[in-house]
Amino acid sequence: MKKKFILGMNVIQSWYVQYMSIAKVYTRKWATDVIGAQNNMYTLTHDWFTSHVPSIAKQYDKAPQWTQKGLFYLPWFCLFLIILNYFNVFDRKPSVKLVQDPNIVILNKDLRSMITDGRVYSGSFVEELRASGRIDFNELFLSRIGANVTGRVSDILAIPGQAVKQGDILAKITSTELTQSQLSYLKAKSASQLADQAANRARILYKEDVIALAELQRREAEANSAKAEYRATNDQLRVQGMDQRSIDRLAKSGVIESINNVIATIPGQIVERKINKGQVVQPADALFTVADLTTLWAIAEIPESNAYLIRKGQKVTLIIPALRNTEVEGVVAHVDSIVNPQTRTVIVRMEISNKEGHIKPGMLATMLIESQPIERLLVPVSAVIREDNHDHVFIREDDNTYRMVAVKLGPEGKGYRPVLSGVKEGQDIAVNGAYHLNTERKRQLNGG
Repeated sequence: MKKKFILGMNVIQSWYVQYMSIAKVYTRKWATDVIGAQNNMYTLTHDWFTSHVPSIAKQYDKAPQWTQKGLFYLPWFCLFLIILNYFNVFDRKPSVKLVQDPNIVILNKDLRSMITDGRVYSGSFVEELRASGRIDFNELFLSRIGANVTGRVSDILAIPGQAVKQGDILAKITSTELTQSQLSYLKAKSASQLADQAANRARILYKEDVIALAELQRREAEANSAKAEYRATNDQLRVQGMDQRSIDRLAKSGVIESINNVIATIPGQIVERKINKGQVVQPADALFTVADLTTLWAIAEIPESNAYLIRKGQKVTLIIPALRNTEVEGVVAHVDSIVNPQTRTVIVRMEISNKEGHIKPGMLATMLIESQPIERLLVPVSAVIREDNHDHVFIREDDNTYRMVAVKLGPEGKGYRPVLSGVKEGQDIAVNGAYHLNTERKRQLNGG
């Protein structure tokens, strides 16, 4: 293998020597031809000057030998200089390129009219905390009405949306349980009357020394017990929905009624009904919901990190998108004292008037809560643009030049944002037209 490699190298070397010898021959021949052609050209040129401009030819003939040889090599020297110049050999100065600062924008006359200048200044800042919320019932004027006894719905007198007054009958329930209670009441009433009469007779007999004291005491105890049972059955009927007038009428007439009325406990509007005719209901069931809709609650959930900013009595602006972004002014009526462990939020509530009835429970709303005013360095919201997930403003460097700088700002409040870092008080900035400046900046960077 080694022998083959050496043999191959020898062959290559012999080819190289052979080609180099051929190249030298042709190079010498080319150089000889070129020099011969140049000599012929100089001879023809000399003859032309001799016949047409003999004075120049005589001067050339009298010139030193080195001058004549220099004229011979002059074309080659010029050709050499041309080649060097072509490859920028003599260009010792680096090329200066105009590099556009990506944060600089230069205005033209049309853009100048769109820009309004102002200054960064210190002022009273009211932070607005924005929170999503909803409209809900005012629970102070909300009543969920159920049945007082177990029974079957025999009649329904109210429908959802109907306005009712306190004491209005909403439905009627036929109840055997109520019948039994009334029967027990009548029995207890009779037993109480009999026991009372027996006690009165015993007192007369005791005075006449007919019965002993122990017998009198027994009959008085029975009368007291019967009266207690009578009062208990009366209270039971009250619990089951009968008013005292109806109970007194029952006591006089002795006529048992198996109908129990479902009564509205507050004035308002029926917002929910959960029964149908013939349905069997129990006291634990909520049959109707009555609400006074003239006052409602707006409820929002504030993240626990912002809860320290909220105090009772702070001014609130409620925006309701469903009513064409209607704004309702109010104050914070309540701030929860605990944090919801599931959502890590604190409930904030405000009361709103709804006398015209345009606001509906369940509507979505946005709550803007104003904090206490504090002194801060401020810039208008119109001066701020968002670029690469950072806030920026344009600082004026001269009449037609602005520089975009990154700034760190706090949350918006009343059209302004507090400055945390990036600019100083008194600096001139573009307070209007920042969007147009940013568009022009990008256009200039792209060479437009």
